[in-house]
Amino acid sequence: MSKTRLCTILCALLLSAGTLLAQAAPGPVPAAILSAKTLFISNGGGDAGLFPEPFSGDPSRGYNQLYAALKASGNYQLVNDPAQAGLVLEIKLTAPYGSLRDNKVAGNADPLPMFTLTIYDRSTHYALWTLTRTVEYAYLQKTHDHNFDTALAAIASQFEALTGKPPAATP
Repeated sequence: MSKTRLCTILCALLLSAGTLLAQAAPGPVPAAILSAKTLFISNGGGDAGLFPEPFSGDPSRGYNQLYAALKASGNYQLVNDPAQAGLVLEIKLTAPYGSLRDNKVAGNADPLPMFTLTIYDRSTHYALWTLTRTVEYAYLQKTHDHNFDTALAAIASQFEALTGKPPAATP
């Protein structure tokens, strides 16, 4: 067998193995997430400089909207004491620096607001899962607010999909 033929066979085997690994079954969702019935939502706040511009309201806006969305879904009982909850959710809005452009040669950095929803097991205090959603960039206040609402609705939907509960019907 020639070296070229051997290389071709080895490359094909490596590509096949890589494809099989990429198609491996996903890891399991922790049982505590799947059986969630009671939730405590913790307000992780928002980074300084995001309110009242570019987003209207105050740093509790994300918390208030997530609370309202999960309550409206009817899939969970929301409690005011973490000791009564099966899961504790922490929602926060951060604005780490990144680039809106492909090239950072000039050292430019733009704040890229994103929601982080961390799901904790109440009894062990371990983080079970983290979801993130970037708030798309905008130029106008109205569009910033729309993108904020869209990102928050998306993270609420991601959470409900993860728990296996149907999302609330939109009016």
